[in-house]
Amino acid sequence: MKIQTAIVFCILVSAVAFCGCMQTQETTPDNAIANEQVRTVTDSRGIEVTIPAKIERVATVSDGLVEEVMYIFGVDDTIVGLGSKGSQFVSNYSYSLDNGRNLSIEGGKNVALALSPHLKDLPLFMDYGSAMNLETLASLKPDVVIIRLGSSSFLSGEDENAQKSIRMIESLGIPVVVLYTPECAKNADPTEISDEIRIIGNVFGEEKKAEEIIAKLESREDRIRERTQNISDDQKLGVLLFGLSSMHRTETAAGIAWGLKTTESYIVENVVNAKNAYRSDVGTFQVINTEQVLAMNPDVIILGTASGYHPPDELYYAPYYRNLRELDAVKDHHVTSLPYAPRNSAERLEYPINMMVIAKSTYPDRFEDIDLNEWVLSFYQDIYGVDYTGAEELRAAQLMDWCVEDESV
Repeated sequence: MKIQTAIVFCILVSAVAFCGCMQTQETTPDNAIANEQVRTVTDSRGIEVTIPAKIERVATVSDGLVEEVMYIFGVDDTIVGLGSKGSQFVSNYSYSLDNGRNLSIEGGKNVALALSPHLKDLPLFMDYGSAMNLETLASLKPDVVIIRLGSSSFLSGEDENAQKSIRMIESLGIPVVVLYTPECAKNADPTEISDEIRIIGNVFGEEKKAEEIIAKLESREDRIRERTQNISDDQKLGVLLFGLSSMHRTETAAGIAWGLKTTESYIVENVVNAKNAYRSDVGTFQVINTEQVLAMNPDVIILGTASGYHPPDELYYAPYYRNLRELDAVKDHHVTSLPYAPRNSAERLEYPINMMVIAKSTYPDRFEDIDLNEWVLSFYQDIYGVDYTGAEELRAAQLMDWCVEDESV
């Protein structure tokens, strides 16, 4: 009898264990599948955003940076809509000069468009200065929307329209990952872009590639800093970050100047170790008049691209800038243009090129061994994985072919 009882007991224990195993086998896969279908990403706001584990459709509001990183990750074909026309422009410029020349410059485009030509055909669900078209966005059925605050569609992280747009997108049940540009940081340090790259890497499960991009960008900045770190205050040159703008050029106004709170100013003062000649700490950039420019009389002038691309020859020879020809930088031809970047209200992955152009223009003796053309081509090849011909195409897209001809810069 005891033996029979023991046998029955063993059978019952086995049955319970078996049922337990069956229950685990029945419930665990559902939980595992649920966990595998989504994951969480912490964006620049510090908010945890739940996104699909497999992302097949992406909408961006970025003006280039997000699209560039996605190209490197090999997922740019998942972009189905854009919230800024900056990635679709191809820009041409022409100038009539006092020296009898008619200067034409063609083919300027966003690096993202040069890398991913299909961007020009994508639907636009908003643009700078316009409201977001939620109906268009919803029709794209994006798995996630990536929004970069501090770029031209949303110029500030505190932009009320941006916050309203984010809430409206989330009300549609679409996850929103928000990035903060360097302009949103207190010191406008361009390496804040590293955090943006990490977040994008987390979105697409490309954390390792993200760190590789960051290392390549930051190492180039470090090498520029090494060459300028021992410049004393009395040796620092004055650099005016100047925007030649037909919209802001009047009988009294000369153009726009980048103040101390801009990323470009950070590069001048903290990387290149020079002085921003325009000492305003109000806002980002300001309209300035001819008298202000003449009073500053900077050692070097760097032409920005917030109002389109402008070559040094425009400042040297255009009839409407005759009053500025007494500037030492103009007389000595110490004027350089930054690479073309549509609506350059925020830095993109090419920010080390801006650093090198500013550094080599400001302190040519310290960068005498740097062939700017080869340095730029090497950058494109290393960052984007393009071949030499592809790098030349990117150089042309940023209207940098002048560095092939002008070995003095």
